[in-house]
Amino acid sequence: MRSRAEVEATLQTAKLNPAELLPVAHCLSFGPQAGAGECCLLQLEPGLCAELEAGRSLVIRGEKDEQAVLCSKDKTYDMKIADTSNMLLFIPGCKTPEQLNADQASCNIIHSQIAGFSNNYWELRRCRPKLKKLRKLLMEDPYEGPDSQKDQTLTFSKYTTEDLLSLIQASEEEILHQLQVIGACKIEGYWRILEFDYEMKLLNHVTQLIDSESWPLSKVPLRTCLEELGSLEPREMIEHILLSYGRKYTDDGEVYFEMREDKICRAIAQMLLQNAVKFNLSEFQEVWQQSVPEGMTSRLDQLKGLALVDRTSRPETIFLLKVEDLPEDNQERFNSLFSIREKWTEVDITPYIQDLCAEKQTVGTLLTKYARSSMQNGVKVYNSRRPIS
Repeated sequence: MRSRAEVEATLQTAKLNPAELLPVAHCLSFGPQAGAGECCLLQLEPGLCAELEAGRSLVIRGEKDEQAVLCSKDKTYDMKIADTSNMLLFIPGCKTPEQLNADQASCNIIHSQIAGFSNNYWELRRCRPKLKKLRKLLMEDPYEGPDSQKDQTLTFSKYTTEDLLSLIQASEEEILHQLQVIGACKIEGYWRILEFDYEMKLLNHVTQLIDSESWPLSKVPLRTCLEELGSLEPREMIEHILLSYGRKYTDDGEVYFEMREDKICRAIAQMLLQNAVKFNLSEFQEVWQQSVPEGMTSRLDQLKGLALVDRTSRPETIFLLKVEDLPEDNQERFNSLFSIREKWTEVDITPYIQDLCAEKQTVGTLLTKYARSSMQNGVKVYNSRRPIS
């Protein structure tokens, strides 16, 4: 234990003026269990600190072959080790200069034990949630309807919310939002994606009923749909398809749906395109318009991120290219796109890279980093910065 005289002698040796310092001196010594690697330091932004102080949890997610991420209730962060040239000491009960009273007696010495030390800490950086795996897991066993023999006889993996939270590197809110985006629903406690043909069968039941009843597309009554179609399919499936392809609202105590033209037209286009390698564009547009419900208008801008038009071929063609089938990694995504088409306009490529944008990042920033621009017939086009094998 150091005395006040020893402290003052040390200050004199270090040529420090005691008058410029607080009178309280911390005398440090290593505790019996002090060592490196016993504790990890995590640098948190104020918002995450506030969550912990409020009693909420932060969760580290990732399997053995994945880079760990940290998740709050609604955000996802990359975790990286940052080295520091200064040794960081863990001192329980240590007081900062702001906490010390400058008026304390000049002889005040605080003896503190060092519980551990480290030369690095974990640094967090906000990142996109890694959600591609979510669809992949649910597509292992798509729901084909109550009469499906596969669903009754085979035992495929099925996932609860808790299972998905343990497997997907994203926050709970991001996972639940993505489940809604991909049209998943809970069946007997498990999250399932409808097999596309079954989904289209359900949608066809609804659109045919709308046509036969001459309902306006903006006012489709839930109760009547369930009564009329309940004998054909489970009522919860009818309501799910209305929720997926319509906007729910209440009028005079009754629940109605306003059907979403863009989403219905998009689904019908996917049905037409999925069995063709390429489709003559003008023929496709004609068949597509004939296939959508009466009163709806099909437009090519409804197919962003779903299909790609080739204006250079003769005749012009269209083919299926779904953004969810592309790699999640930035460089791999661009490599895949440039292997499909050598040169892209910004309008064409944007739907296929927009989901890669991190917080406060733009499509232009991504193109600057991963592509090279040039002019072709007066139009700016982008090609790869590196050779594509």
